Amino acid sequence: MPTIEMVNMQGKPAGSIELNDSVFGVTPHVASMHLVVRSILAAKRQGTQSALSRGEVKGGGRKIYRQKGTGRARHHGNRAPQFRHGGVVFAPKPRDYVINVPKKVRRLALVSALSAKTQAGDIIVLDSLKFEEGKTKLMANMLKAVGADKKVLLVTEGRDENISRAGSNIKALQGAYPNTINVYDILRADKVLLTKEAAQAIEEVYA
Repeated sequence: MPTIEMVNMQGKPAGSIELNDSVFGVTPHVASMHLVVRSILAAKRQGTQSALSRGEVKGGGRKIYRQKGTGRARHHGNRAPQFRHGGVVFAPKPRDYVINVPKKVRRLALVSALSAKTQAGDIIVLDSLKFEEGKTKLMANMLKAVGADKKVLLVTEGRDENISRAGSNIKALQGAYPNTINVYDILRADKVLLTKEAAQAIEEVYA
């Protein structure tokens, strides 16, 4: 089992924690992570783009000039793609970009992402996280003390109003809970900051 040294909010050692091998110690499966990230990004696309093709543009129908004798190119209607106000070639239409991924593959991708971060030393476990006030300065000082002052994914066991308010103005900080974490957010973060309770909750769900 991988063992990680816990720290407190001041960045000082606070014991250690053994993480579950089946969640934080597997060999990362790159293909599954790639597929899940693609599905997450695809799901963010609205798919509402639309343009009119030649057959849908209003107007046209009458030959714009005679076929022969003008010395010009042969044309029929004035709604062909090469004309102003003409239709669009291969016009985009509304579509669904969703990529369906099996549940087992999604689970494999998530534990692979967590394991990859663990092996890279990018997971930090806090023994506890509690703020008396919801001030940004308190959160910023804590992140700096634990060495997570870049792009951070903070995972807590549940919602805490003071923690949410303290982190809401920090652009590099993203909050999540054990049941809302996803592969894309884990991989794009420089550091994944877990509370002890959140780490145990993740193990209960995915072990």
